[in-house]
Amino acid sequence: MGVEGGSPHVGTAKITRTGGAMFDAGAATMEEARAALSTYFGYDAFRPGQERLVSAILAGRDALGVMPTGAGKSVCYQIPALTLPGLTLVVSPLVSLMGDQVRALKAAGARPSYLNSTLTVPQQNTVLKRAREGWYQIMYVAPERLADERFLAFARELAGPDGIGIPLVAVDEAHCVSQWGQDFRPSYLEIARFIDSLPVRPVVAAFTATATERVRTDIVQMLGLRRPETVVTGFDRQNLYFGVEEMGDKAKALWIRDFALSHADASGIIYCSTRRAVDELAFALGRELAPAGIRVGRYHAGMAADERTENQAAFIDDLVPVIVATNAFGMGIDKPNVRYVIHHNVPESIEAYYQEAGRAGRDGDPAECHLLWNGNDFRLRRYLIDRGDDESELDDDARERARQNRYRLLSAMEGYCETTGCLRAYILRYFGDEGALGVETASAPAHGATGAAACAEGLSGGCGNCSNCTNPAEAEDVTAIAREAVLLVRATGGRFGRALVADALHGANTERIRQYRLDEMPGFGTLASEPVAHIKDVIGQLIGRGYLSQSQGQFPTVALGPRAVEVLEEAPGKPFAFTMKRRAGGRRAAVRARQAVDLLRDEASRDARPRVGDDGALFEHLREVRRELAIERAWAPYMIASDKALRGMCRRRPTTRDELLEVPGIGEKKADDFGDAFLAEISRFEDENRS
Repeated sequence: MGVEGGSPHVGTAKITRTGGAMFDAGAATMEEARAALSTYFGYDAFRPGQERLVSAILAGRDALGVMPTGAGKSVCYQIPALTLPGLTLVVSPLVSLMGDQVRALKAAGARPSYLNSTLTVPQQNTVLKRAREGWYQIMYVAPERLADERFLAFARELAGPDGIGIPLVAVDEAHCVSQWGQDFRPSYLEIARFIDSLPVRPVVAAFTATATERVRTDIVQMLGLRRPETVVTGFDRQNLYFGVEEMGDKAKALWIRDFALSHADASGIIYCSTRRAVDELAFALGRELAPAGIRVGRYHAGMAADERTENQAAFIDDLVPVIVATNAFGMGIDKPNVRYVIHHNVPESIEAYYQEAGRAGRDGDPAECHLLWNGNDFRLRRYLIDRGDDESELDDDARERARQNRYRLLSAMEGYCETTGCLRAYILRYFGDEGALGVETASAPAHGATGAAACAEGLSGGCGNCSNCTNPAEAEDVTAIAREAVLLVRATGGRFGRALVADALHGANTERIRQYRLDEMPGFGTLASEPVAHIKDVIGQLIGRGYLSQSQGQFPTVALGPRAVEVLEEAPGKPFAFTMKRRAGGRRAAVRARQAVDLLRDEASRDARPRVGDDGALFEHLREVRRELAIERAWAPYMIASDKALRGMCRRRPTTRDELLEVPGIGEKKADDFGDAFLAEISRFEDENRS
């Protein structure tokens, strides 16, 4: 608990309040810092980057540290807190982080405390009283606490002429202050106002594991850092293996079960995107792993606080080796021996993924990070973005900006899942760390990659420690498709969405194509032999790798991206080439699809019935729905619906379940299981193509 204490301790070095300095130079020295590092943590020397940050803070300078998970960010503010006079405040976003770090510091012999909602009012009173008396060296608080008038009065008293002093305010997870980051929290905007309200400004130090150049700029500006000593130690975690697999939800559960069984002696975290998914997977895994003696825990915000605390402690103490959790679990938990992290669903950003995956292998020993995904993951993420629960505190303009940024981040995540290049290179390029491991820099996007431009085709020779390098997927050369797509986007001025661009390249005869006169554009129908769904996949990869860009919002449009020049102005001796992962059975399926489309169009030419849009184009859309349903269930596509059934839907255009049952090949069970998905796609297609 945060109310435990020891002897009051107030530093003897003089605290001055002139010139904006909180303490005299020499109030603590690097010799004292190294002694504290040895005394409290048992290390003889700081890690790379730590010494620069600690030295700057002790010298009275602001600091910004961007260091990957496991690199020792917390030491950079804990050592100054343990050597400087007064009380250091640490702004931390999660209760679990506070509790874990306070327990670890107490175990090391320090005198930490926290102030959060888990304490009763009398306990909070005791913590504040003891803090005034100098019992504590460091106090963890949530950002929301800084706006509380009672806490403001307490902090001003400490920082005033008769107080013990606040030498340092450390901001953990500092990326939360930026709307360009993956986890923007409006409460972080209060931090700068809180600091400005103090009688004397303390040193301010900000820390994060994941921040692009743009987010780092935001952190400096939004927190009001003054000429901070900035240390970016690099983002590469060479001990981590990265793997990506596309599979249906049922296949995911089986894969995770088999992986856990084959790593029975290892500790692992399995992340799910929803509480329901956590509960279902934890129950299924617990039942299937029990015979092997493997206990499985769970963690999400919908559980009782006591149960969450108990499960977290059991995992940290190695009593429960496997825990299934939402992303609410893990921030600040310093468990060094996590040997694997598996993502059952796609996170919403590269930042979130790298932070969560980085909880593996904090001890530096080899560990594995696996991401399992399918199209349903991205549909869920887009639904959550559109719902916008996290932006309820923002005004309309700010909410829309946040929404568009989340779409941008998700686009980069989609590119990661689809890339055929080195996964490690993709991540490093995203964060602007092109120099690590020989990442090619010639086409590196500005600002450490801005979402869609966050691509990397690979490291020089590959990293040798990711699934794309050790077990390369069969690559499909789609250079011709990619070139035609970029040329058409240039010709149309970036005014149309991905689906319409794909339809135009395919040569679809739809009302919207004719309305916008796309059938008169150079490039119309040049990819008539390619399925629309395949063209859309290539366009998605072009967006993910920065050759094209996509606007945000309800009706996003596709424009040229920062790397389009590589297609439009090919350098001598370096022709443009573009490959992507080949989908299983794609070649045979494409031939069948072309045959089905030809048959549909032949039938339509002999049928005078009016209909909205082109039957062949609708067939491609329904085929994509079938493919996603098949992936979700780990079935063959024909088990969902035959090509003949899809053609029947195109010809009949059913709008109700009863009408769907009239389509040959659709029985009661398939209508119940899949009917809504097909009917919704038909309705959406007709809405888009209706003039």
